[in-house]
Formats: sequence, structure tokens, C-alpha cells
Amino acid sequence: MGLKVALQMDPIGAVNIDADSTFRVALEAQARGHELFYYPPEQLSFREGRVMARGRPVELRAVKGDHVSYGPETELDLAEFDVVWLRQDPPFDMFYITTTHLLDMIHPKVLVVNDPFWVRNSPEKLLVLQFPELIPPTLIARDLASIRAFKAEHGDIILKPLYGNGGAGVFRLDPNDRNLSSLHELFTSFSREPLIAQKFLPDVAKGDKRVILVDGEPVGAINRVPQAGETRSNMHVGGRPEPVGLTARDREICAAIGPVLKEKGQVFVGIDVIGDYLTEINVTSPTGIQELERFDGVNAAERIWQVIEAKRRAAAG
Repeated sequence: MGLKVALQMDPIGAVNIDADSTFRVALEAQARGHELFYYPPEQLSFREGRVMARGRPVELRAVKGDHVSYGPETELDLAEFDVVWLRQDPPFDMFYITTTHLLDMIHPKVLVVNDPFWVRNSPEKLLVLQFPELIPPTLIARDLASIRAFKAEHGDIILKPLYGNGGAGVFRLDPNDRNLSSLHELFTSFSREPLIAQKFLPDVAKGDKRVILVDGEPVGAINRVPQAGETRSNMHVGGRPEPVGLTARDREICAAIGPVLKEKGQVFVGIDVIGDYLTEINVTSPTGIQELERFDGVNAAERIWQVIEAKRRAAAG
């Protein structure tokens, strides 16, 4: 079942082929006989009723320094494809949101993964709010008085941009910290977005678990352990990936959120779990499948394509 697959992603020539989840998904697609076309999100456009993308056919190899070959640049109507992957990294800003509106125009006739309507309406740090029984004490606010009151109640908190990613701009403010006002001033000087604060979870020292779900079902997990003296465990900032199994609590969390993810067309999702608490549901550009495959032999990319292929067969009747 050869499919025409378009990859909307950041520069494919610059990816780390040993870690990048989009590359692994695309390599699996190629191995399954699917045809790949790559374009950067900047080259997505709407013209006279058609959603267009300027890019190149690509052929991929798991060879460092020689992992991609490009065909000639061309502009194509995305309605001609079977599958479009929405896989550029955040920031989740108006540019990102605009791409989801454009892709909405071709979905579901063309299967966009993940469903762009629900990507737009389910950003990582907001979708979790639908599950208050699973998350730590959480505040979303812009005004300083609200954040001060939250810190006074919980003492030790994490403060970060609501639409940030990769560990950027994440601060721990312990009971002795005196920088809340300065940080608030800094954040609000360059952005009108609210901030998110959560009660600090000491279990983060043991790791921040990334659980991979495919079509609402957990397929495995990796643990991301922060460096000594560091609060953030993101691999972008030096977090160390380690093998880890799924606990009963992890499965309880997945059972609660999985049906919602499946209903909303979120085929490839990575959730973050610290101790017993769900902290984020990553639907924009989740990572971790290469580490999972190395540690546990779980080929999440294969499972993702099995789901997509089944959806295309069902759509074809």
C-alpha cells in the first residue's frame, strides 16, 4: 500500500539521525514503500483555493553525514497526497497556528497527522488541564499577584512560559528565592502570553518519564534524568535518557487520557510524567521513539504507520 507522504518539518538536512523522531518515522515510511516529499513550514501557502507546498522529494538513509538525497524542487498541491505530517517544532506561535488552519482545509480527505484542529486546540500545557485529578497543583496566569499567591501557598514552584518547549525558560523558585518579580517583569516585557506555574515535584530528581502513546495506547516509556544541579530533564538541555518500564500509575494515566487522544486524532503523542503526576501532553512534535527502540526494542514508528495505513484503508472503503 504505497502512500504519498508529505513531511512538514524543520530542516531535514540538519536533524540528528540518532535522536530525531520525525526522521525515524519517515525512514519507516520509506521502508514500507511510501513516497516521501519534504517541505519546511515556511513554504506552505494557500493560493486560489488550494493548499500548496514548495519542497523536494527525498530519499533517506541511516548514514551520518549522508542521510538525505533531494529531488528537484517543485510546488505541489497537498490535496494530491495521502498523508501530511505536521511535525515542525514549536514555538507554538501564530505562525505555527496558521499552518494548522491551512492544513485543516485538506484534512481529513488528506490524513494530517496529528489532526491539526486538535493540535491547535490542545497545546502541551493546556490539554492537561482537562485532567485535574492527574496533574500537580497548577496555575495559569499573567498577573504577578496571582503567581505570588500560588507561590505563597506551595512554597517551591516551577515557573515557565505557557507556550515554551525544550526546557527553555523553565525556572525553579524555591521558598528562599527572591526573583519572582524580576522574572515576571522579564517574561511580560517580551510576551503577552500567560505563564504556567506548578508545584515543584521532588521526584524529578529521579527523572521525568516520557511515555509514548500511539492512537491512544501506551507503547513504552523512557526516563530522562536531569544533570547534577539541574532541574530540567529535557534532552535538549542535557537530560540523560535511560530505560524504564511503565508503572501501574503510568497505565492509569494513559487509560484516562488515551480515549480523548484517539478521539481527537492524535496518533503520535508523548506525555510527561514525574512521580505520580502528569505534567504535559505533547501533541505538536513529541520525541523519544528512537531511545525507546534502542532500550526496549519497541518499534513505535512501525506501530504509527500501522495505524495510519489502517486509517487510509478505511477511508478508501
